[in-house]
Formats: sequence, structure tokens, C-alpha cells
Amino acid sequence: MDNNNFSTKINRRSFMKLLGAATTGAALAGCAATNDDANPEEPPVGKMTYRVNPKDNTKVSLLGYGMMRLPTLDAQASAREDKDAEIDQEMVNREIDYAIEHGVNYIDTSPAYCKGRSEHCTGIALARHKRSEYYIATKLSNFNPETWSREASIEMYNNSFKELQVEYIDYMLVHGAGMGEDGMETFKGRYIDNGILGFLLEERKKGKIRNLGFSYHGDINVFNMLLEQNDKYQWDFVQIELNYFDWKHAKSNDEDNTNADYLYAQLAKRKIPIIVMEPLLGGRLAKLPEPLANKLKRRDPEHSVASWAFRYAGSFPEVLTVLSGMTFMEHLKDNLLTYCPLKPLTDEEKRFLEGIAADLDSYGTIPCNDCKYCMPCPVGLDIPAIFGHNNKCLSEGNVPHDNKSPDYARERRAFLIGYDRSVPKLRQADHCIGCGKCMPHCPQKIQIPREMERISKYVDQLKRQA
Repeated sequence: MDNNNFSTKINRRSFMKLLGAATTGAALAGCAATNDDANPEEPPVGKMTYRVNPKDNTKVSLLGYGMMRLPTLDAQASAREDKDAEIDQEMVNREIDYAIEHGVNYIDTSPAYCKGRSEHCTGIALARHKRSEYYIATKLSNFNPETWSREASIEMYNNSFKELQVEYIDYMLVHGAGMGEDGMETFKGRYIDNGILGFLLEERKKGKIRNLGFSYHGDINVFNMLLEQNDKYQWDFVQIELNYFDWKHAKSNDEDNTNADYLYAQLAKRKIPIIVMEPLLGGRLAKLPEPLANKLKRRDPEHSVASWAFRYAGSFPEVLTVLSGMTFMEHLKDNLLTYCPLKPLTDEEKRFLEGIAADLDSYGTIPCNDCKYCMPCPVGLDIPAIFGHNNKCLSEGNVPHDNKSPDYARERRAFLIGYDRSVPKLRQADHCIGCGKCMPHCPQKIQIPREMERISKYVDQLKRQA
């Protein structure tokens, strides 16, 4: 197949319309932009840790490859947010080859990822390998109401097979159960009222789907309902956010109990295998405030800060695989070193990390995981970048409050200059119109317009206090 030919029998333009503009923009923003080949220590071959899926007795690599952020040919494309940046298929192939060589066999994608191109590029990379060498996971990502009809959802489902060049899907996910302004009503609209969940159950009976599960975001009532009806649905797996911060500190505006300890316990008691997403909390656990990062480095100077988070997620026995969006070869190698083989955390090490989490929580950062599901903003705000700058400054102690402090001028300059460098002026918080269209898409239920207003007022205050 021609790597540059993104068309199939379904027209690309009509498919992207079906997928929905909001999803497309969110996925694009998640695509990373370089192929950095820095070489850490080479991971060993033949040492991958595997877990057995009790549903079909297959061995699944504890490290799963997430295809949400793929390398592009233009190293500056991500900074420019170039919507036409071309994915570096050769680099995707190299990274997939390296991962499979080192024992990774779980590959996760979606019709929504990378401007709708992730499945296509993943299919090209995997088609060069024996079908028995990998398990492919994809999703029915019918987020946009235009894709809620039975016909549109089935068209999206069938297109996944074409893009991935497969005759069956190993792991099919009902994507984002609980998302939406009214999580339960949104779920019913996407999967129940149109009969799509029943359709997927029939596809599993036919063998087109080998394992059927759901990924959970948002409304805990949806999560609880789906588990209460497990006798009806017989979930083969469930994908949840699990990391040492979310274990006890995953607040959703103090409304819902979405802490990972609760989610994990509910699944474990039903013996439902768990797929872990966001082991790094959107990268925040790899970029800890310096005092906290130093604590980890003192405990283990030989390994990365990120490796602690991956060891934590992998140390729970009901976890089948831990997903990582490994854009760069250096990230892939670092994660392979962690899981080839896994050295499980001791109880004391878990308590140590939970102490780090409590310290991190005290910084008061906005719980944005940089998933970019809130994008694109109707007026062009770069919501994740605004939150990212806010969190970075909080973590580094560059959020000035007292203009009589001897550090005030330095902190003020660092915040304002960094803000302009991180976020173009026309995409900053002061341009928010409070429409709230981003809100239903946020898995963390962040009150985005309220936070934009707060940040805008704070920036204005800093400018006036020169």
C-alpha cells in the first residue's frame, strides 16, 4: 500500500466529517512532532514481563504501545500546530519494529488519534509483521453527535478494519464511557439508543471482536452502571486512568469518587482485566517540581523519574498492560528498561510515591492531562498550553503573589515572558468567551471557562503591577 495514500473506499473527507471536527482537532493536537533518537542504555531482548488475559489465556506484554502521538517529518510542526504536518511513517515503522523485537505485543490506537491518521499509519507498520505477533486495540470514537447514528457509528467501526488491514480486532473499546456534559445521557445516545452496544456484542459473538471493553472517563455513574450490568455485557477488560497521583487524588471538582483505588477495586473484585492509561498523568509525573524529582533521584539515581510511575502502574496484579504514548525512541527504550523485566514496587516504595503524590497535590495545579479532547476551541484558545504554563510555573515557584517579596520581579518576569512564549497572544486566556463548548469533552471535568477567567485576571494583574 502507498504510505502517502490516506484514502480507502470511504472518502477521507466524508469520514473526517463523520468523526467530528472537535474530535479531529483534539486528536491532531495530541500528535507529537519529532523523532528524537537519543540512546539511553539498550534494553535487553527476551526479558519483557507478560500478564495472562484470563478471558482467552493469551500472554500480553505489560508495556502497551499507545499510538496517539506519532512522530512527524517536521520537527517544528507541533510548535506551529501545523494541521497538515506529515507523519513520519518510516519512524513509526522503526519504533514498532523495535517494540515488537523487545516483546511489546499490545498496540493501541483510535479513529480519533492524529487527525484521523493513526489507524492508517499503525496499519502500515503492523502489516509488515505476522498477525500472530501483535494484538491490536482500537475504539469506537463516536464523540461527535453527528456520529451517534447507527449508520455513522457502524461506518466508523468498519473503517477501522480497512485502515488497520485486519480481519478481526483483538481489543475493541467503547471509547470514553462517562464523557459528556451529562455522562449518562451521552452514553445512551452514543451506544444504547442506537443499538450500537448490542451490535458490538454480536460482532464479538462472530469473532470479529476478540475482547470487548470500555474506557472510562468522567461520570462515575456510567462506570458503576456498566459494572452492575456485567452479567449482561461480560466485559473482557476495562481501561482506566491509574497512577500514583490518581490513586487518592483524582478529584472531579469534589463531586465524584473517581480515585483509581476505587476503580481498581471494583474491577479487581469482578476479576475484570485492567488496561492502564495515563500512567504519567499526561506527562506531569515525568516533569515533577524539582524538589519532588530530586527525592526520586536520590532514591534511585540510575533510573528516570518516569520509571517510578511505570513501576507503580505495573505492580498491581490485575493490570494486564500499561499504555504509553512513546513518540520518541528514547521514551520507548526507557519504558522497555522498566518492563524488561518489571521490578515490582515494595509496599514501602508505594507509600513513598503516595507521599510524593500528596506533596504534588499541595501545589494546587490544574488537573489537566493534556489529552486535548477540549480542542479545538471555537475562538482558537490553546487550552492545554495555558494550563500547562500555569502548572509549570506553580511547580517551579514562579507564580508571584506578594509584590513586596524580593523575588517578585523575577517571578513576575518568568511568568509573563514564559506565557507569551508558550501561548501565542491570540490564543491566551483573555480571549475566552465562556461558551463552555469545551466542558463536555474534558475527562477531568475541569471548569475550563472559570479557570480561563481566573488566569486572565491574574495575568492582567501582573501586567498592571509592573
